[in-house]
This record gives sequence, structure tokens and C-alpha cells, in this order.
Amino acid sequence: MPLFAVGWSLGAQQKAVAPTPPMGWNSWNHFRGKVDDATIRSTAEAMVSSGMRDAGYVYVNIDDTWEGERDAQGNIHSNEKFPDMKALADFVHSKGLKLGIYSSPGAKTCAKFEGSLGHEQQDANTYAAWGIDYLKYDLCGLRDQMKAAGSAEAAHKVMFDAYMKMHDALRATGRPIVYSLCQYGVDSVWAWGPQVGGNLWRTTGDINDKYARMAEIGFSQAGLSRFAGPGHWNDPDMLEVGNGGMSAEEYRTHMSLWAILAAPLLAGNDLSTMTEETKAMLTNRDVIAVDQDPGGRQGDRIDAEGPIEVWARPLEGGAVAIGIFNRLSVPLEAHVNFRKAGFAGDVRARDLWRGTDLGRLPAEYSVQVPGHGVIFLRVTK
Repeated sequence: MPLFAVGWSLGAQQKAVAPTPPMGWNSWNHFRGKVDDATIRSTAEAMVSSGMRDAGYVYVNIDDTWEGERDAQGNIHSNEKFPDMKALADFVHSKGLKLGIYSSPGAKTCAKFEGSLGHEQQDANTYAAWGIDYLKYDLCGLRDQMKAAGSAEAAHKVMFDAYMKMHDALRATGRPIVYSLCQYGVDSVWAWGPQVGGNLWRTTGDINDKYARMAEIGFSQAGLSRFAGPGHWNDPDMLEVGNGGMSAEEYRTHMSLWAILAAPLLAGNDLSTMTEETKAMLTNRDVIAVDQDPGGRQGDRIDAEGPIEVWARPLEGGAVAIGIFNRLSVPLEAHVNFRKAGFAGDVRARDLWRGTDLGRLPAEYSVQVPGHGVIFLRVTK
């Protein structure tokens, strides 16, 4: 298998919905169960005023705990925290943004609210009527049915069929809705996610705002590049940038690695109170351009020496994004051979975090990398 293999192609509908990895914001990492209508409205306003919308962040996604009861006909209603979901969607749309929502293929969600089991088409129709643009569909509530299936093969079929059922329901609405499979990489979802209509699928368990967990998730994505491409993306979970649990160097590692992975960039901090440093990190146009490269080819690890890892992502036009990562907590000198990224000799490079052109670099290059940090380059011949 070539280092940078392109994943299989999908139907035009899926590609049209997510031709590049979705960018936006999700409520869970910071607000969890405290999310409400006012939170979503203030977040939408902050996405505009901060410049995040203009940098490419468009989805404002409500995670779990919005759900209310079903009426006598089985239609889902939002709870008191969200008195009018259609009006909220209209407000978000008026800002040039899109609204996302959350459910589960089980009877209950992770937080024990109403799931979609047995009501898939009803729920899809409701989301479309409200003006929803993105659905995160979380496996949590289906685990009891999977355990009761009797075998691993039968459990897989229960899961596969459940995700397919919601895909068919969303497609039947006629509304383009991004379909996010949140199921933690169960049964190598990257190998079958496109078959159930997934535009993105979680490849790992939940992230948290600690370097060790972020690194464990991010660096474990080695080898998955061939499964991603326009309309179908590996998803190593949301961004923690700005939530306070990591250093600036660690957050730059987080952003750089996610960009090389062609990962969805879903911020998870409080946008209304973020610092200028956080804002600059999230809106760095050079880094975002790597993540959103129209070629849609996910990067992969090309070299490693102890705690130093070198990852590369091919970009349109022959450039390559190269991340030189130091997984140790103290600075280290890294030795990079650009030939391993496909270059025949000397290269030209731009430092994406410093925003400076480095000029000509030798094919074998040495550089000091901060502890838990990264040197992130755009390299051309």
C-alpha cells in the first residue's frame, strides 16, 4: 500500500455534504449538560465576532441534553432549555452559520435522554423541519441491544443496521445533513463507515483536556490515512484548544496533528471568553489551509526516533505539510530527512505557526523542537 493512498470514492451526495473536514464548534467539552438556547446564540455571535466563521468554522453543534419528551404521535420535542429549536436554527442561519444536533440509535442517549430507536424517520423529519444541518449519532444507547445479540457478528449487524437506518432516514428528508458516527472506532468503523452513509466517524474514545490523552488519541491514528477522503473523514474527536488543561505548545501540537490528519476541527471551548492567544491559534489560516486542503488526502507518520515523530500530509499542487513532533516534555533536537516525504533534495519551507518563510533547507535537516511541541512546515521542492 503506498504511503499516501487515496481512499475509495463515494456518491456525489456524501461528497457534496462534507467535501472537506467539517469545521465548527460543539457544546460538550466545555458546557456539557449546561448548554441551552442562550449558550448557542452567544456562541454563534462569538464565532462571527472572533473571526472564526470567516476562518471556516460554520457548524454550531448542540450535544446531549437538549431532548425533551415525545408527544402522542411519537414526535420528539426539545426540553425547556431550548424553547423553540426552529427559531434557534433560524438565528444561527442568519449569522451565516449552520446548526447541529445530537441523538443516539438507542432508546436513550449517553446522558439518559430520549434516543431515536424506533423513531428514526420521525426524528430525521423533525430535524429537517427545524433546519438542522449536522447530526452526531452516538452509539451509547444501543449497547444493551448489541450485548444481547449473542455474538460479535450479530452485535455488529445490530450496529450497522442502526446506522444505516438513520442514514436512509436523513436521505429521505431531502435535506443535506452531515452524518457523524460517534461510535468510538468499534469494529474498525473506518472500514465500513462509508457503507452506512457516514461523512465522519469517531476512531477513538473520548478526548479530554490533558496532553497525555490528546497525544494517545492523535498519534494512534497512524495507518488510517487510506480510509479518508472527500465526504468521509476519520474523526479523532473534538478540539480542546482554549479549555486550559494544556500549554500553548501542547495546543499547537493538538491543532497541527489534527490538521495533518484531515480531522474535523470542532472547537470545544467557551468562545465568548477566549484569549487572544486561543483565538489566534484556532484561526491560524496556514494551519487551517492544511486541514481543509481540497485534495482531501489524510497524512500519516513517515518516521520516528524515540519520542520524535515526523508526520506528513500531501497537499494540492505538490506541497507537503510536515509536522515534527516531540512527545517528551523537554526540548529535543530532531533530525528530518525530507526524502522520506517524497522530495529528491533540498526544499523550501514555511513555518506555519510563526508565519515565516524559512527559505531553502537541506534534504537532511535538524531543528530544536520544544517539549510536547511541534515544528509545523509547508514544504515544496
